[in-house]
Amino acid sequence: MKKEILYQKIARTIAWQIKNGVWKVGEKLPSLRTISNENGVSLNTAIQAYYELEKDGFIASRPKSGYVVNYKSQRLSAPATTQPSIKFPGKEDDGLIDEVYHSIEDTSITRFSLGIPEDVLLPIAKLNKELIKAMGSLPGNGTRYEDPQGNIRLRKDIARFAYSWNGNLTEEDLITTTGVTNSISLALSVIARKGDTIAVESPVYFGILQLANSLGLRVLELPTNPVTGIDPDALKKVLPQINLCLLISNFSNPLGSCMPDEHKKAIVTMLAERDIPLIEDDLYGDVFFGNSRPRPCKVFDERGLVLWCGSVSKTLAPGYRVGWIAPGKFKDAIIRQKHIHLISTPTLNQEVVARFMENDRYENHLRKLRHELHANSLHFAQSIIDYFPEDTKIVTPQGGFMLWVELDKRIDTTTLYYKAMQQKISIAPGRMFTLQDQYKNCMRLSYGQRWSPFIEERLMLLGNIIRKSF
Repeated sequence: MKKEILYQKIARTIAWQIKNGVWKVGEKLPSLRTISNENGVSLNTAIQAYYELEKDGFIASRPKSGYVVNYKSQRLSAPATTQPSIKFPGKEDDGLIDEVYHSIEDTSITRFSLGIPEDVLLPIAKLNKELIKAMGSLPGNGTRYEDPQGNIRLRKDIARFAYSWNGNLTEEDLITTTGVTNSISLALSVIARKGDTIAVESPVYFGILQLANSLGLRVLELPTNPVTGIDPDALKKVLPQINLCLLISNFSNPLGSCMPDEHKKAIVTMLAERDIPLIEDDLYGDVFFGNSRPRPCKVFDERGLVLWCGSVSKTLAPGYRVGWIAPGKFKDAIIRQKHIHLISTPTLNQEVVARFMENDRYENHLRKLRHELHANSLHFAQSIIDYFPEDTKIVTPQGGFMLWVELDKRIDTTTLYYKAMQQKISIAPGRMFTLQDQYKNCMRLSYGQRWSPFIEERLMLLGNIIRKSF
């Protein structure tokens, strides 16, 4: 029997098993070595069989972790590029946001609304050990103020980590903050003035809208594709109207979109031509499901106009509130603002994160986290296919924590939120992510919880609630 026929036969067998539910979406397949031994073929033949399955969309490779089932018995349509109005709208729906996030510690609620990883996905015991070590090694056992620019050890570690995407940063380019929201707040306080116009994606994280409104900024929401992000041509048309821009370039919240490099470069270039600063929220860039981390816009910054913001709040320790900013030409002004508002950032938390980032421990943790979240995203997508109405639209993202779900226009997800909460299920209605009267039939679901039969049951129940809402 020819070698070509052998690998095709193996691929056909595994494909049949996947189609018939022997292997479930998100499950890890046997190793190449196992396939080779079980079928009595060479390792190269096993590799060719898996390549065939990957090409046909049955499986997906996970770097250093093997292959997982990626097959969907049917595929849902993707939402179209958003088309927000060019008018300047009113304000965010504070009441709805407060309602969704009240009683956040109530563990009886299944919080598909909360965009952070579940505790079981985090290395809490290891962080606790580093906390004890940090208290013993720091001056004053970690009780003293530190330099306003932030923990030097942490800044060095972040700079080293940035080399994975050609960051070319040093510890002198970075300032530590209390989370990425604080980074953005400091950036806005330096580069924006009341009445300025800020361009953002649409939909966009509600915290950004709240910050902009609190500073008296005019928010211009731009058309955004759920796969490729902000439309560069749409931004180009409004350049004369704006004073600054803020983008979540990689795996945006809530859409999950990731801008291609050519779009990032084009946007940085066109903004630089008009001397317009860009605040880049790269909070989710490390949670990628492909072979390599997507590069931030900061890579293409030649004039120091990109203020790159990051944090470990979505990957390591949400409550530590450890973040950073590489503010380019605005560095001195950011340090002054930080000193005025914070004096310094918490010493112990930064030292713990710095210690954990060393000796490849952070990267090893990220690798496991990515693997689990990728499997979760596939599980969620399959459950939505199985249990939600057929006209539901989603895009399965290639990173991050978020699924943007578009339902029939007759469904109001704010009303759906209250119905779901009667069953202890929390969602994030689409109206939270805009200042305009739009996205009422959309919602954001987070897949940051460990997959289990219980989570599947809750998604099935949510699907039933939606079906009964017509």
